[in-house]
Amino acid sequence: QVQLVESGGGLVQAGGSLRLSCAASGITVSIYNMDWYRQAPGKQRELVATISKGGDTNYADSVKDRFTIARDNAKNSVYLQINNLKPEDTAVYYCEARLGRYRDYWGQGTQVTVSS
Repeated sequence: QVQLVESGGGLVQAGGSLRLSCAASGITVSIYNMDWYRQAPGKQRELVATISKGGDTNYADSVKDRFTIARDNAKNSVYLQINNLKPEDTAVYYCEARLGRYRDYWGQGTQVTVSS
């Protein structure tokens, strides 16, 4: 069945970097729009990055110039490169797959914790 498995999170000092990975199985990433979103306790879900089927990217203003989303269709995976981490980036990060407007699949998340 379909699985999206996030990895790469961890405990990092402010100013550091992480590369999050999302490995897909049961679907072909190349035909999906792929997103990363995050959620912290007591806060609403926040979409931080998207990449379309055609490779166009968009970012939330709060992460622009620090986050980069990319796909590797050969590996059936999506990545989120995060630079210059800030404490406010602390959250569980999820990837999701969409054929259209609404998400079809999402993973279990990976925890990112940024210390000051």
